[in-house]
Amino acid sequence: MSVDPNHPDLSLEVAAADGEGLYTARPWQLIWWRFRKHRLALASLVFLIFAYTVAIFAEFVAPYSPTSIERLQTFVPPQVVRVWHDGAPHRPFIYELERTRDPVTARVTYVQNRENPIPLKFFVRGEDYKFWGIWRTDLHLFGLDDRRQKVNLLGTDSLGRDLFSRLVYGARVTLSAGLIGVLFAFVLGLFFGSISGYYGGFLDSSIQRLMEFIRSVPTIPLWMGLAAALPIEWDPLFVYVLITLILALIGWTHLARVVRGRFLSLRTEDYVMAARLAGASEYRVITKHMLPSMTSYIIAAMTLAVPEMILGETALSFLGLGLRPPVVSWGVLLQDAQNLRSISLAPWLLTPGLAVVTVVLAFNFLGDGLRDAADPYGH
Repeated sequence: MSVDPNHPDLSLEVAAADGEGLYTARPWQLIWWRFRKHRLALASLVFLIFAYTVAIFAEFVAPYSPTSIERLQTFVPPQVVRVWHDGAPHRPFIYELERTRDPVTARVTYVQNRENPIPLKFFVRGEDYKFWGIWRTDLHLFGLDDRRQKVNLLGTDSLGRDLFSRLVYGARVTLSAGLIGVLFAFVLGLFFGSISGYYGGFLDSSIQRLMEFIRSVPTIPLWMGLAAALPIEWDPLFVYVLITLILALIGWTHLARVVRGRFLSLRTEDYVMAARLAGASEYRVITKHMLPSMTSYIIAAMTLAVPEMILGETALSFLGLGLRPPVVSWGVLLQDAQNLRSISLAPWLLTPGLAVVTVVLAFNFLGDGLRDAADPYGH
């Protein structure tokens, strides 16, 4: 049966169909429909998916190893990928860099040889690496066939190490530290907060005193003591896990307090009392009736807690109290930016700081969008 587009009741039929879809849609579908209207939050989600994808495939995306030292390519400025040469379009390329030295200041400088463009190729063979530490290969996303010349999209540091490769490898450590830390912190916060608010009494008082003690511990002296106590010969991976766990143990108290306050007000609600009278277990009352009513806050708090963990790891590593070389994280990379002389010679060493700011802003925008989308009283 064909439908006349000029039929006067067609718009009403479409509206009725849309309304029926809204009534039968699942809660997560409603959240997604509202979330995708938040353009900034949606763009932040796409950016974060891209960032985590790059971090997962860091060995493949990075053209070089983060520890490859080139003594003759120190403080190379960022190279621009071009598509135009001699007034005509050209496949992506970079210009060859020629190393020179200023006869007056003895400072090393790099001059572009605009007569010699070097094509940038994709899926090239380069340095060997173990992908995820499992199998060995030498395939990289992009690179140059000319092994004498390197492509340094973000420049190099004082040892000639490619900053783009180190930034990509550091993203894996920093971004994963945020997620793992938040996972531990939220498990602890939801567990202790829900128990404290649901049961009350002596159990509530004991958990509150524990949280007050944790919040009263000064963090900077604690980290200074740990940095002095941790043996240098310890495995960097073990230190990374330890730092993440300590961040989680310190960061769960805020969520626990909010969950406790919410549970104190919810345990006298009619639907909670009805679930108890119907014979529901306490575990079911907490997980199926009380926690879902806090969905909007939990989602927003999780997305806002991740940047706090990222900033915590970055700040501690920057101060030398967290992760240490040879571990590569954004905080460790920013240690090179502590020297004012290095910054004046190579301002691109601040690129990891720009990456931290961008990721933190993306998580904040994502949290705002998810909070608005999950709010049952929003419009």
